[in-house]
Amino acid sequence: MQRNKADYSIASIGADDVKRRMLDWAQQFSILIFLDNNHYSNIEGKYECLLAAGARTIVGDEPGAPLSLLKKVHQDQKDWLFGHICYDYKNSTEPKLTSGKPVKTGFPEIQFFVPETVCYISRDCLTLTIETFGNTEVVYQQVIKQAVPPLPYQLPALQFRKVIDRSKYIETIQKLRAHIADGDCYEINFCNEGYCENAIVDPLAAFQSLNRLSPAPFAAYYRLRNHYLMSASPERYMRKSEHRLLSQPIKGTARRDPDAATDELIKKRLRNDIKEQAENVMITDLVRNDLARCCETGSIKVEELFGIYTFPQVHQMISSISGTLKQDLHFTDALRCSFPMGSMTGAPKFKVMQLIEQYEQSRRELFSGTVGYISPNGDFDFNVIIRSLFYNADSRYLSYQTGGAITYDSDPAKEWDEMQLKAWALERIFAS
Repeated sequence: MQRNKADYSIASIGADDVKRRMLDWAQQFSILIFLDNNHYSNIEGKYECLLAAGARTIVGDEPGAPLSLLKKVHQDQKDWLFGHICYDYKNSTEPKLTSGKPVKTGFPEIQFFVPETVCYISRDCLTLTIETFGNTEVVYQQVIKQAVPPLPYQLPALQFRKVIDRSKYIETIQKLRAHIADGDCYEINFCNEGYCENAIVDPLAAFQSLNRLSPAPFAAYYRLRNHYLMSASPERYMRKSEHRLLSQPIKGTARRDPDAATDELIKKRLRNDIKEQAENVMITDLVRNDLARCCETGSIKVEELFGIYTFPQVHQMISSISGTLKQDLHFTDALRCSFPMGSMTGAPKFKVMQLIEQYEQSRRELFSGTVGYISPNGDFDFNVIIRSLFYNADSRYLSYQTGGAITYDSDPAKEWDEMQLKAWALERIFAS
């Protein structure tokens, strides 16, 4: 059965108004994904936002479901697929790895779905496209007639607790520095969990508050029945456009300052910081190595090294690496060869994933995994799930994880401060 497709001008309504109406309309579905670019014109992409609502077909939903199943469904249906891959899917790509910490947020290791309806706004924010198995005009009228949501639901005042306190965090970083000194690894991404128990939260209101406070180019709102992701991610994991793959790892963070001159100075210092450059170049090399496993020889290019991008709370150092997917490989091979992403693991990847399991005190689950879409022609775009809240509505467990890249030159106290900086917006929306 083919989808019906229609374009509608939204110039007189406005893209942001339509986004709110799309999200309001989609709340009737138990499975939905909303991906928002938040008007970042300097970030390569095809859409300003996408919404996938309702599940016609579900792919995965059991531990270790193979990427080959995703490949088969896409080849058979040649349709849209939206979904996620949890960090713990690493145990399927590297069978010698394990995840021993308890599951708390409850997302399956991997799951995708063929949506009932896909809506997307063009990059110029002038056109809304609807693709559905039903009547596009009916869907359009339902979306557009949604009342613009009122002022945000008042989020509760919550206090987050850290799984690892400051003294233990600093002690652990010293141990990781010893591993680096011993030659076990060069760089390791170490993270800590903040959480609230028995939290009663409106997930959509939380996402809208977070998206206003910290708009990001890879923002995502994901409902999977009673499990929710509210993401303000600034990072792309990988994009495929025809045969070209693009990965854009982030390594290097600096705070913003309200004074323009001071803010510009902080930005320049980040660009010239030797430690931050060292972290970034190690991950760039790791990504080049990952892409080399699935790309044509000689096609891999570092399109931008140490690029500085500015976001509401932080400046970030981002590098861009591209390559041409081998003609005899499927797009799922690009995911298999590169997941989990190097910016959230370290180098060498296998060893640091063992150390992450040893030293972190929480199972990562969807954190540092990915959510995104695959188009009918096999193009895709996936983010890195950072700067995100996770909510299990059944257990009322609300959490996030933040951290940073540890090298031998890391200052443990500054690493704690950086972790706190990344968590600021996630906690701020629940401040009294």
